[in-house]
Amino acid sequence: MTQLKDLVIQAHGGLDRWLQFNQLSADLVQGGALWTLKGHPDTLSRATVAVGLKEEWASHAPFGAGDRRSRFTSDRVAIEDRDGALLEELVQPRASFAGHTLQTPWTELQLAYFAGCAMWTYLNMPFLLAWPGVESEELEPWPTDSGDWRRLAVRFPAGIASHSTVQTLYFDADGLLKRHDYDVEISGNTPGAHLIEDYTEVSGIKFPTKRRIYARQPDSSFSTDPLVVSIDLSNIRLS
Repeated sequence: MTQLKDLVIQAHGGLDRWLQFNQLSADLVQGGALWTLKGHPDTLSRATVAVGLKEEWASHAPFGAGDRRSRFTSDRVAIEDRDGALLEELVQPRASFAGHTLQTPWTELQLAYFAGCAMWTYLNMPFLLAWPGVESEELEPWPTDSGDWRRLAVRFPAGIASHSTVQTLYFDADGLLKRHDYDVEISGNTPGAHLIEDYTEVSGIKFPTKRRIYARQPDSSFSTDPLVVSIDLSNIRLS
């Protein structure tokens, strides 16, 4: 029997096609309550985001004022000027979030880490299911008004920086990713329900362009108020 992870990878364009590319970039518009809560209401409201597809890295530009850009990897985050000169860096950045809650403000380097970690995960999904060390297990279906969504519990290895070690993916009848649940470990294990819509196709790969993230309840339900994060993507490019 074909595993669910193989079905959904094929539904999004197939692994062979995905592996032809090394980088994805897109124009990004973000909103929601999180950015103000963390002390950075406008730094990443509009930017170009780029992520690696074969290695874990991400960059946002501009990163706030002054033509700066961020550089994220799993064990280092930095802010550079427009010419690539280093302005600030933080090694082993995840350790800097020890003791944080949802209300704890972030430094600019911590913001760059969160944004890089998040967008790398989002833009590589569901193809991350094929990465070495990533494990998945099908769960019971989730009922919705449009029919049952199949679900995968995903476990990431220690070498991948993501929101949480265990995350849950929801797929519709066509195999497209519709929801992504996780606990944001670096923000006090805050539980999120991430809704995914408005797919477009680029070079034969299907990408959602609208993402809305809400607070998840213990029974996996959520309310749309407040809107924690909104993400809108356009001009998606693969290279």
